[in-house]
Amino acid sequence: MDEASRTDEMSKMGEAGGGGLGRGDVEIVARDIVFKGYFQLDRYRLRHRTFAGGWSPAITREVFERGHAVAVLLYDPAADRVALIEQFRPGAYAAGWSPWLLEVVAGIIEDGESTEEVARREVREEAGCEVGELVHMVDVLVSPGASSETVRLYCGRFDSADIGGLHGLADEGEDIRVFTLPADEAVAMAKQGRMTNACTLIALLWLAGEKDALRRRWG
Repeated sequence: MDEASRTDEMSKMGEAGGGGLGRGDVEIVARDIVFKGYFQLDRYRLRHRTFAGGWSPAITREVFERGHAVAVLLYDPAADRVALIEQFRPGAYAAGWSPWLLEVVAGIIEDGESTEEVARREVREEAGCEVGELVHMVDVLVSPGASSETVRLYCGRFDSADIGGLHGLADEGEDIRVFTLPADEAVAMAKQGRMTNACTLIALLWLAGEKDALRRRWG
């Protein structure tokens, strides 16, 4: 999927809010790239329609561009177990939190890749296994006040007997531990506030409501 197709598909999720406003109610005055390195920072000057019916004054906002991602919660319906990964995150360190986070498998969409291709590639790279059927959960904006990043979340069927150990790409500095635990235990940890990664929290709470249906579907 190219960037234009992906953007069109994902933007349809929020074409109009409850107040009736959508993407067509924004006027871009100027857009400049102010930094481009491992990530990119764009500066927008724009105005938008207001709920009162007029237009806002022109405002300036910086938007962090880091690409768009796919995340996969691995679930084994026979064993009723999930697989999670643990890895270092500099953003958590900068926030004053423990920088080693429990997460679902996730990765950035590269040019020309479909979201399902990304899901399968990342499962191999980060968890060292193959994933079967992928069930689409939801698409989310990660931090829309400052970033354009979106994530498509999947639940993927896997065999928990074939997973474990350390993984990740050495040339990307990845050091990833993968492990399994009972699905109910993982959901309980999410409800207790012990999952601090947003996509992981969303995925586990989704599983709490859909697990019985998944087990029927996957036998």
